[in-house]
Amino acid sequence: MGFLDKLFGKNNTKNAEASTTTKEVPTPILTEEGLLEQYGGIALEKQLDFGELIGDNNWNVDMTAGTISFGDSLSFPLQVLGTFSHSSETWLWAWANQQSDLPDSIQQNALQLKKYGDDNDFGLLRNPRFDFSTNELHILGIIATGLCHADAYYIADYGQGAMLLTITDSRIKQVRHDIHDRVRVVFPQLISQFEIDHQNALRSYLRTKGYTIEETKTTLTATKDSDIIRAEFDDLSRLTNLQG
Repeated sequence: MGFLDKLFGKNNTKNAEASTTTKEVPTPILTEEGLLEQYGGIALEKQLDFGELIGDNNWNVDMTAGTISFGDSLSFPLQVLGTFSHSSETWLWAWANQQSDLPDSIQQNALQLKKYGDDNDFGLLRNPRFDFSTNELHILGIIATGLCHADAYYIADYGQGAMLLTITDSRIKQVRHDIHDRVRVVFPQLISQFEIDHQNALRSYLRTKGYTIEETKTTLTATKDSDIIRAEFDDLSRLTNLQG
């Protein structure tokens, strides 16, 4: 997964605008591809910020305290989404893991995703256990970051398996580089790693960053203050040119 592998930790020892009278309710997105298109760009930006903050420090989790630490000086509150088994290649949601006896306080994001799955009959988020792969952990991490409004996700690999965590902390926001040129760094990586509609994904990404969008079937122009981004697509919505 390229740069995303940095956020796969190996343990060395262990919105739509509201009108003046009514608030528009967004239509739920019911596919993995649709959720990746909606949240992928901004989630990868957050991963870059988080990676810069934690550096190459090893991780350590304290379930009682509900924290994950990196090195001696960085500690963040965590939410456990679930665990992945390397041997069986299966995913198990935290709320379905009866043996772990996790505190309810660190399962809130997992339960929030379950509610989304229950409300919209979305199997990925409601089925307790299913076949999975390590690459799909990144997909689930991006979806969780978006739906739960988290600042990052982290894959804490402990040898026999891996925990998928979400992290929300103001220090991650403080290192955020919300700059114009970052789109040209993040978006090509997004579309190289996931099979999604490029035009839909770029539109969602730029709208999240506050750009005004004008587009045709094969072009997209985004404007924010004096910054302009132009993109061109082929007839299959694949990106052919991106300029800032």
